[in-house]
Amino acid sequence: MEPLGTVNGLVIDCADPIALAAFWSSVFATEVEAVEEEPARYVDLGSRPSLPVLRFQRVPERKTVKNRLHLDIEVASLDEAVTRIEALGGRSLRPRDTDYGVHYRVMADPEGNEFCLIEPADADDTLGPG
Repeated sequence: MEPLGTVNGLVIDCADPIALAAFWSSVFATEVEAVEEEPARYVDLGSRPSLPVLRFQRVPERKTVKNRLHLDIEVASLDEAVTRIEALGGRSLRPRDTDYGVHYRVMADPEGNEFCLIEPADADDTLGPG
């Protein structure tokens, strides 16, 4: 079976696409690639092999409920990544937890969009209480 199409980008709704693109460009060490309209309605970050195009779209409504789609960002050190995200303006939503062989923290970007920072767990960490 032939695919219907390809993913052109992952679009994140927001009130301020320029500011949110700046946050995520710092997270992924990439640059703003395109800005459409003035004031900005769409802002794209540059992609690379491990990162699809992230597109930030200005919408009039505020985020009110949990995301049904989110990013899982694998990091070398969960604690260091949490510190960096918080320094950039994001925040932690829940304490560290472990599931599916990873430690993770549920985080939010400056507009409240949830994402997870994940760190592979050691085999001993996933066995549970002895």
